[in-house]
Amino acid sequence: MDSNTFAQQACRLRQHALTASRYCGADDSEAEDVAQETMIKLWQMHDELTEGRRLLSLTAIIARNLTVDSMRRKHNAPIEKVLTTATVDGNPHSKLVESDDEKWLEKRMKNLPTTQYTILKMRQVEQRETEEIAQILGMKCSSVVSLLSKARHTLLEEIRRRNRQ
Repeated sequence: MDSNTFAQQACRLRQHALTASRYCGADDSEAEDVAQETMIKLWQMHDELTEGRRLLSLTAIIARNLTVDSMRRKHNAPIEKVLTTATVDGNPHSKLVESDDEKWLEKRMKNLPTTQYTILKMRQVEQRETEEIAQILGMKCSSVVSLLSKARHTLLEEIRRRNRQ
């Protein structure tokens, strides 16, 4: 597809990317960012594109994947950030409860097996990528992912038990 044809299709493709991103759960601001990234990706491959339904499908797939990636990045926020943004209000009781929750969570994290604790800390607190953790610890990526999953699952079960009491 030449650049003139792409320019003619751009408005429609951008709108399609916005719709696909919103359908995947993105808010308006995030959908705008995804649509913009989608258009950049499409432009980078415009020489290989042809008009038609396949182009719309490709646009939707790119937008969906970018939206999912964006949500994953949000989901993997550092533990400290999640704890500090979870405060209901600034009253002394809430601050005391929050402080107790943080101490409780830290204690549970330290009770994890050493490797799980280390990987969880590197991923959530230090925000290192899985590949980087694997390289530092001399492990396979699949092992890092597995141990991280076990650590998160253990903490989740501890939280569920605490909430039942």
